[in-house]
Amino acid sequence: MSAQAGKDMLLKLDDTGSGSFITLAGLRSRNLAFNAQSIDVTDTESAGRWRELLAGGGVKRAALSGTGIFKDQASDARVRELFFAGTLRNWQIIIPDFGTIEGPFQIIALEFGADHAGEVTFDIALESAGVITFTVI
Repeated sequence: MSAQAGKDMLLKLDDTGSGSFITLAGLRSRNLAFNAQSIDVTDTESAGRWRELLAGGGVKRAALSGTGIFKDQASDARVRELFFAGTLRNWQIIIPDFGTIEGPFQIIALEFGADHAGEVTFDIALESAGVITFTVI
């Protein structure tokens, strides 16, 4: 994979559950992280007293965070509604030349900020809330 412009990573929302995704906001920076908890099954008979892990065990999760600006009042209002209601929605994260991550996420943090001589910005954090799929582009 060659170097790519960060602006090409997109965050989209399936607002109606129809499978049709829309871009809600312009994110200037974004981070996507995958984590899997391990399950330690080490016991007194573990070889050399080295830790042993259960293959395929543990809880998997994906987390997305970003900073940006809303493209309009409607998208600003929709994100606030989803946050305050604690609503789960399907989201897509598109990483060009890599793939598309899709699945249910919940907005777990929403912050607003502004500089006196600049625009209002927001910080958003989403956590996976179910099975996440990955499709190679």
